[in-house]
Amino acid sequence: MLETPLTKIKLLNPEYPNKSTGIINGKSSGFLNWNDIAYPKMYDLYQTLLSNFWKAQEINMQDDIKQWESLSEQEKDVFLRINTQLASLDSLQTPTMSQVMDYVTDSSFKAIFAVISQQEAVHNESYSYILSSLVSIDEQNERFNQAKSDPIVRKRNQLILEAYEEFRQHPTPQRLFKLGVNSINLEGIYFYSGFAFFYHLARQQKMLKTSTMISYIQRDEMQHAYFIAQFIRILLTENPELHTEENSKYVYQTIHEAVVLEKEWAHFILADIKGIDLHEFDRYLEYLANKRLRQIGLKNLYEERINPMPWIQVFSDEMMNDTKSDFFEQKSRTYSKVSQSNGFDEL
Repeated sequence: MLETPLTKIKLLNPEYPNKSTGIINGKSSGFLNWNDIAYPKMYDLYQTLLSNFWKAQEINMQDDIKQWESLSEQEKDVFLRINTQLASLDSLQTPTMSQVMDYVTDSSFKAIFAVISQQEAVHNESYSYILSSLVSIDEQNERFNQAKSDPIVRKRNQLILEAYEEFRQHPTPQRLFKLGVNSINLEGIYFYSGFAFFYHLARQQKMLKTSTMISYIQRDEMQHAYFIAQFIRILLTENPELHTEENSKYVYQTIHEAVVLEKEWAHFILADIKGIDLHEFDRYLEYLANKRLRQIGLKNLYEERINPMPWIQVFSDEMMNDTKSDFFEQKSRTYSKVSQSNGFDEL
């Protein structure tokens, strides 16, 4: 059952009810009536995702363009390397979320996966937009090639890539579960780790337009990680054969592996950046891992702690949950407030 192949869902099954009987292997007509769905809170999430709509071109990069040459060569190098490795991860996420849609029965979940895929495409464009503002096309291409060939980047990305490719080649409930866990690693740990460097620059009043763009991306990723966690919980509830001790161990093992790989990457890329305490950064990654585990419904893996990097609090998920002006008052922007009432009690 765990490895029984999933089949692509037909576009229309008029003999089935509109409200799906399961997120996979269920019965659903293919029609989506948001007023009659199996998990009503998914409509709240859908609305939250839509309310976060933005475009890279909304942010004028002129201030960052002027400031770019004042950065140290080390800061420039790390900036470009992290930018392109984040873009490489989004390049994986966009088609993966689209493919999952083909095997999900519930039309409301299909709709959310579609929005997430579109938002990841926007994020990818945003990194390109930042690059095009700062460096030549030749250097952009060089940096993307660097992201492809860097052995440490390839090592850390392989964890995600293997799970994604296994599902792409042989979609089964078990492989969908593993894809979900690794998607949380990507969106809830790897991305957040990369964002931290840009926030480090921002606290020094450097490259503030870039940090604004990153904060918009993080706001999206916060919702994506939450949704995937809920997807996993529902998948396990509806398919109890997946709810095994072995799969619980897989979650802990895989999230721990992601933390170890991300620590290795951080110690390599941030080693010479003044003002970032790598021991503190390690504990930040463990803090993120605990948070993702709680979202899935599991206990902490690491020692329980508050966010160990006080300077990043202004960019924390908790701060982003409030309707407020963007950081450093660069631009007034209103988002729908996320609260416990619409299900975001463990963001």
